[in-house]
Amino acid sequence: MERYDPIELELFKNIFISISEEMAAVLGRTALSPNIKERKDFSCALFNDRGETLAQGSHIPVHLGAMPLSVRAAMESVRFEEGDLVILNDPYRGGTHLPDITCVSPVFVRGKLGFFAANRAHHSDVGGMTPGSMPLAQEIFQEGLIIPPLKLVRKGKIDNDILALILSNVRTPDERRGDILAQVAANGIGRRRLLETIERYGSAKVARYGRLVQDYAERVLRETIRSIPDGTYVFSDVLDDDGISDRPVRIGVEIEVRGDSAVVDFSSSAPQVSGSVNANFAVTCSAVLYVFRSLVSEDIPFNTGLLRPLKIVAPKGLIVNAEFPAATVGGNVETSQRIVDVLLGALAKALPGRVPAASSGTMNNVAFGGRDPVRERSFAYYETIGGGMGASPARDGLSGVHTHMTNSLNTPVEALENYLPVRIRRYGLRPDSGGRGRFKGGEGIVREYEFLVASQLTIISERRKFPPYGLEGGRAGAVGKNTLIRKGREMVLGSKINLRVEPGDVLRVETPGGGGYGRAGSRASLRVGIKDEGRTEKKRVTK
Repeated sequence: MERYDPIELELFKNIFISISEEMAAVLGRTALSPNIKERKDFSCALFNDRGETLAQGSHIPVHLGAMPLSVRAAMESVRFEEGDLVILNDPYRGGTHLPDITCVSPVFVRGKLGFFAANRAHHSDVGGMTPGSMPLAQEIFQEGLIIPPLKLVRKGKIDNDILALILSNVRTPDERRGDILAQVAANGIGRRRLLETIERYGSAKVARYGRLVQDYAERVLRETIRSIPDGTYVFSDVLDDDGISDRPVRIGVEIEVRGDSAVVDFSSSAPQVSGSVNANFAVTCSAVLYVFRSLVSEDIPFNTGLLRPLKIVAPKGLIVNAEFPAATVGGNVETSQRIVDVLLGALAKALPGRVPAASSGTMNNVAFGGRDPVRERSFAYYETIGGGMGASPARDGLSGVHTHMTNSLNTPVEALENYLPVRIRRYGLRPDSGGRGRFKGGEGIVREYEFLVASQLTIISERRKFPPYGLEGGRAGAVGKNTLIRKGREMVLGSKINLRVEPGDVLRVETPGGGGYGRAGSRASLRVGIKDEGRTEKKRVTK
C-alpha cells in the first residue's frame, strides 16, 4: 500500500469536492431555466486524464456512474486541445437520456492533458415529439435531438455553427442558450481552480492524491462489503408498465457477496421494451454505485474507486442495458428508481435492521408546453415531484421529499407562476399515504396545476399500480394517482400519458408514500412486504 499523509489526503479530498461544489454554484446561479436554477437538476465533477472520477459534488445520484462514460466517449471521439469543450447527450455514448446534456473540458498542465472538468444538466426541452422532451416514445429518434461528442468550444472560442444547430432543434432556444453557456462557465471555474491547486501544490502531488482518494474510497467500500455476510441475495420488483402496453416490467437482481467484493447480476430482468422506460448501462451502473455508497457510514467522496469492488452483470438487450435505438427517456428517471428498490430489497435480507423500506419509487415526471400569448413566446417546462421516504429501522420516513436517484429540489410556486402560464392551486402533503408500521413511511405530495393556456402535457410516473413495499411486517405505502379535472369532471389518468389540455383544466398529481417498517408495537424480524422470488443463502463471515 502506498504511504501517504492522512491529513493531506483529507485536504485534497475536500479540495476536489469544493471545486465541484463551486462549479455547481456557478451553474445554478447563471442558468436561465427554473429546472436548473431552482430545482438544481445538474451535477458537476472532476476527472483524471483517464476519465476516472476524482470527486463529484452532492448532486444528482443518477449521474454518478454515468458521467465517466461520457468523458471517455468524448476522449474516444475527439482530439482535445487547450481551451476545448465537448458537448454530448447520446445515451448510447455514456449519457443517461437526451434532456441531460453533458459538457466536458480538458485541463492541460504544461501542454499535457492532466484532468477534466465536466457537468451534466437536465434541459427542459431538446426537441422531440412533445414539449419537455419526455414523450411516450418507441425509439430514441422521437425523444429529441441526439448530440454525439462535438466540440462546442474550440481553443477558447464557441463554435456558433454547432450552437445554432442545437438551438434550431429546440422549442425554447433562448433558454437553452443561457443554460448551455452556464454549463460552459461552470467548467471554466473548475478548470481555473484545478490550475490554481496545481500551481500551489504541483501537478505530481495533485495527481498522486487524486489516485489516493480513489484508493481510499475503494478501501472503505471493501470494508463495508466485508461486513455483509457472504451469500447470495435475490429480489425482484416490477414497473407498472412501459407506457405502450399495460404489462408490468420485471426487474430482478441477484447479489453475490464474497469477502470484500460483490457481483450484482440483473440477468433475471425483463427484455427491453417498446416504451421509453429502457435504461442504458450507465443508468444501471449509477444506481448500483448509489446503493453501495449509501451503505458506507464514513464521509467519502464519490469517485471511480467505488466501482472496483463491484462487478455488474447486465446482459445487453435487457431493460437494464437496452440496445440502440430503444427509447430511454423514462429509464433514467423511473427504471433507475426501481433498480434501487430491488437492490435494497436484496440487501435487506443480508443486513436486517440496517436497510429502510421502499421509498415512493418514482420521480413523478410532469412536462408541458405550448404558446404563451401574453409573453408572445413558446414555453416548455419539466419538473419532478417528491414523495414519501421509506421508514427505517430507527425512525419514520420523511414526508414530501425527493428520494434515491433524484436529489433535486422543488420549484417554488412563485417562480413557476411567474415564469409560466400556469397556476398552482394546491401543494401540500398527502394525508395517510405513508405505510403504517412500528415506524411509519413518509407522506406523499399533492400538487395541482391549473393550465391558463392550451398545452401539451406528458406524465411519466410509477407506483400507480404496485405500491412501495414495507419491511419487517410494515405496510406498503399508498400508490400514486394522476387525475385530470375538466369542467368539474374528474378523469383518472394512467401512470404514463400524453394529452392536450385546455385553459381551465386542472391536473392533480398525488405521489406515493413510503413503505412502513416493522409491525406496530413489535420488535422487527426480517420480512419483505411484497412477494419476492428466489433463494437467500447466508454464511457466517470468518473474521
